[in-house]
Amino acid sequence: MLTRILRSVCKVIFRVTVHGLEHVPEHNRLLIVANHESFLDGLLLGLFLPKRATFVVHTGVLKNRIFRQFLRLTPYLAVDPTSPLAMKQVIRRLDLGENVVIFPEGRITLTGNLMKVYDGPGFVAAKTGARILPVRVEGAAQSYFGRLSDAHPRKLFPRVTLTVLPSTEIVIEDPSNHPPLTARQKRRIAGEGMRGVMQTMLFQAQKSRTFFEAFLDTIDKFGSRTKIIEDMNGVEETYQMLLKKSLALGRIACKVSEPREAVGVLMPNVTNTLALILGMSAFNRIPAMLNYTSGTAGMQNACIAANVKTIITSRKFIEAASLEEVVSKFTDLRIVYLEDLRGEFGVRDRAWLMGYALHYPRAAMEYAKPEDIAVILFTSGSEGKPKGVVHSHKSVLANIAQTLAILDFNPTDKFMMVLPMFHAFGFTGSLLPILNGIKILVFPSPLQYKVIPEVIYDKGCTVLFATSTFLSNYAKFAHPYDFYKLRFVVAGAEKLNEEVRKTYHEKFGIRILEGYGTTECAPVLSANTPMANRHGSVGQLLPGIAHKLEPIPGIADGGVLLVKGENVMLGYYTFEAPAVLAPPEDGWYNTGDVVEMDAEGFIFIKGRVKRFAKVAGEMVSLEVVEKIAHTAAPEHQHAASTQYDMQRGENIVLFTTDPALKREDLQIVAKNLGSPELAIARKIVQLEEIPLLGTGKTDYVTLKQMAEAA
Repeated sequence: MLTRILRSVCKVIFRVTVHGLEHVPEHNRLLIVANHESFLDGLLLGLFLPKRATFVVHTGVLKNRIFRQFLRLTPYLAVDPTSPLAMKQVIRRLDLGENVVIFPEGRITLTGNLMKVYDGPGFVAAKTGARILPVRVEGAAQSYFGRLSDAHPRKLFPRVTLTVLPSTEIVIEDPSNHPPLTARQKRRIAGEGMRGVMQTMLFQAQKSRTFFEAFLDTIDKFGSRTKIIEDMNGVEETYQMLLKKSLALGRIACKVSEPREAVGVLMPNVTNTLALILGMSAFNRIPAMLNYTSGTAGMQNACIAANVKTIITSRKFIEAASLEEVVSKFTDLRIVYLEDLRGEFGVRDRAWLMGYALHYPRAAMEYAKPEDIAVILFTSGSEGKPKGVVHSHKSVLANIAQTLAILDFNPTDKFMMVLPMFHAFGFTGSLLPILNGIKILVFPSPLQYKVIPEVIYDKGCTVLFATSTFLSNYAKFAHPYDFYKLRFVVAGAEKLNEEVRKTYHEKFGIRILEGYGTTECAPVLSANTPMANRHGSVGQLLPGIAHKLEPIPGIADGGVLLVKGENVMLGYYTFEAPAVLAPPEDGWYNTGDVVEMDAEGFIFIKGRVKRFAKVAGEMVSLEVVEKIAHTAAPEHQHAASTQYDMQRGENIVLFTTDPALKREDLQIVAKNLGSPELAIARKIVQLEEIPLLGTGKTDYVTLKQMAEAA
C-alpha cells in the first residue's frame, strides 16, 4: 500500500515517465545499473521498475536518518566501494538468483555527467555472467536531492525520466597467444567494460529531435534569462535574446528561399551565424556552410554540388574579410545581405515576432523530422573538389550526445570556439554548448595567434577545440598563465605534433586530448579522455559506433577503418551529380584512414590510404616520412607528397620550412626510429611556409602540384 501511494505521489510531483519497459527480461538474476543523479534514484528505481531487487547502497547513506526510512521499503545491501571484499556479497546475491541494483559510479554526480566508474560492478557482471540491465535516470539531478553546483538549474520538482535500455553482458576471454589474464587484469578489463556500458546507456537514452526543438528544450531547462553566448562585439546574450534573433533571422531566410531549400551561409564566427542556423532549422531551410577561405572556385563548386542558388552573407563581413572580388566572380548565384534583408522585416513581421513567435516558438516553427536534412557541410578539398556532406538533425545531435557521454562538459564551463562554423569540428563544437546550457565565446578567426591566448585568459575559458597547427601558434605567443583555467584542450582535424603536446605539458601544465573524426561523421569518431588516455593514439571509438577493418595488400598491420552509427552522414552531394544523394553503402562509411587498434580499442592512425606512396613496389606511409622530418627539425613545419617516377613508380618529396635540413639528417633519424630507408624523402624542397587550407589542414592538392613540378 505504501509503495503504491509513494508511486502515485512521485508521478504527480516529479511527473515521472518510464520508457523501455519492454526491454526488461522476464527472468531474474539481473544486475541493474544506473547513473547516480540524486538521493532519490534508489527510491525511483524501486517504485517504477517491475522487478523486485536488492539495492546496493554506500555505507555513508545509512548515516542519513531520512534515507534509512526509505530503505525499509526494499531489501538493501550496504557496502564500502573501497573495500576489496565488498563485491563478494553482491556476487552471492546474484548466484542465489536475485536481482541486484547498483550504481557503478559509487557516488552522486557533481557534474551532471558520468563520473568515475568503479571496477567492482563490472567484475561482478563478468564473474557471475549475469545480464546487465542499464537504466538512465534523467532530471533528478536538478532536484534539491542532487549535489550539483549553483551553475546548474535547480527545481523543487523537476520532471524525471527513467529509460530502460536493452540488456547486455560483459564477457572476458583469455587471449589465445598470450599467458592467461591475472585477476587484476580481469578486474580492470571488466571495469572498462562497465564504463562502456554506462557511456553507451547515456548516448542511447538521448531524445530524438531537431536542432530547434533541442534549442527550445534547453531554454526550458536552463531558463531564458541564462547568459549563453558572446562574440567579439563584447555583448553576452541570453537564451531569450538568441531565440529572438533566431526567429527573426529564420523569418528573413524564408523570404529568399523555399522550404527544404539549401541556402548558402557565408558568415564568420559571430552570434548572428548561430542564430541564423537555428532560425533556418526552425523553418525547414537547410544551411550550406561555405568555406570562405576556399576562393571563388572552391565556393562555386560547393554551391554546384549542393544545388545552392542563394547565399546569405553580411556586407560588413565581406568588407572586413576583403572578399568583394571573390563574391563578384560568382556566377548563377543570388547574393543577399543581412543588412538589406533587415529592411524587409516590416511591421507585420515584428508583430508576429513579439506578439506570437517569441511566446509560442513551438507553435511558430515548421514541422520537421529528426531524420530530415539539417545542414550541408563540405569536405576540405584537400584531395580534390569539395563534396557536400549531408547531415540530418539526428546525426549531428547523436554526435553531441556521444561526445557528452565520454567528456564531462557542464554549465560551469566556457567554450572558446575559434574553429569556423563551416568546419565540421567548429559547427558541432558550437552547437554542443548552446544545446547544453554551457557558455560559449565565438571568435571570428583562428589565425589571431597573439590575440586568442589573451582572450582565453581574459574571458576565463575552460574548453578549447583546435588543430595541432593552431595550438602550436597559440603556444608561441601565450604567457604561461594565459591558459590557467583551461580544463580541456581537444586537438583534432590533423595529427597532433609531438612537440606541441610536449610544449603544452611543460609550459602550461595541460594534457592535450587528441581526437579523431571526419566531416562525414559529424565529426567526432574517437577521443582520448581523462579516464581513458593512451599516448600516440586518438582514443577509443565513441559509444554507439560500430567498426570494421579492411585489410590492404602491402600493409601488414591494421587496415582501412569503416564505421557505422547514428552520427554517420545521410550521404554525399557531388559536383558531378548535384543534389543527388549518394548514401554510404549499407550505412558503412569508409574513412579512407589506415589504422591499428590495440586490445583495449585505442586507435593508432597510420595514415590515409591516399597518403601512402608505392616506392619500388613497397607501400610507404607519408605520415612516417613527416614524422622523421618533425623529429629531425621539431621547430619547423614539414609536409610530404609524391611525384611520378618511371622506374620506381613514385618518389617522395618533402617540403620543409627548415633551410638547413639535409637528407643525411633524415637518414640518421630514420635509423634511430627504426624506419625503412624508403621512408627517407628522395627530394627536399625548402618553403617559407607550408600551404594551409582555411581549416588549418595542410593543402595537399597544392603540394602535389608543386611536387610534380619539382
